[in-house]
Amino acid sequence: MTVPSPRRVKPAARSRRWQLAQAARHVNAGGIIAYPTEAVFGLGCDPRDGAAVLRLLALKQRSLAKGLILLAARFEDLQPFIAALPVETRSRVRKSWPGPVTWLLPARPEVPYWLRGSHTALAVRVTAHPLAAALCQACGGVLVSTSANISKRPPARSALAVRRRFGANVDYVLSGALGDLEKPTPIIDGTNGRVVRAG
Repeated sequence: MTVPSPRRVKPAARSRRWQLAQAARHVNAGGIIAYPTEAVFGLGCDPRDGAAVLRLLALKQRSLAKGLILLAARFEDLQPFIAALPVETRSRVRKSWPGPVTWLLPARPEVPYWLRGSHTALAVRVTAHPLAAALCQACGGVLVSTSANISKRPPARSALAVRRRFGANVDYVLSGALGDLEKPTPIIDGTNGRVVRAG
C-alpha cells in the first residue's frame, strides 16, 4: 500500500501567508498598514476602530469630512455598512465586481462619521486584486483603503516609497505588485450613475 506523501507548501506561499497574518495582527491591534491595490499603494486600518481611522487621517493630513473608501473581497462583507439597494442598482454594482470600480452607495444610519465624512453615501469596492482581496479576508472582511500619500501629493507606488514617506508611522507594509491601472479606480455615484472621479 502506497502512503501519500504530505502535501508540501511552497516557501513563497508560506511566506505570503505569514505576511498576511502579520498585517492582520497589526490591523486587529489598531495599527495602520500599507498594501498594494489596483493602481497605487493604499493605507488601511480597521474601519470599526475610530482611533485608528483618525490616526490614519492625521497621517495623511486628510479632512475628516471627505470620507474614506472601504475595500472588501466579497459584496456580503460590505452589507453591514451600506443600506438596502434597489434591484437595478444592486445588479449594476454587482456586475462590476470584483473589479476596479468604486461605488458611492447609501450608508446605513449607524455608519460612523469617521468613515462617511459629511456624506450620506459611502465609497465601497470589491477588489479583484488578488493580494488586496486576500488581505481583506485575513483582516475579517473589510479594510479602509486610501492612497498612501500626504493629501494632494502623488501616491506611493512601491513598498519602498511608502517607507520613505511615512517611516515608522505605518505599522506594517505588505509588499507586492500593483494592478494594471495607471490611475486610482473610478468612483461612480450609485444613485444616478454620475462619474465622481474618472479612472
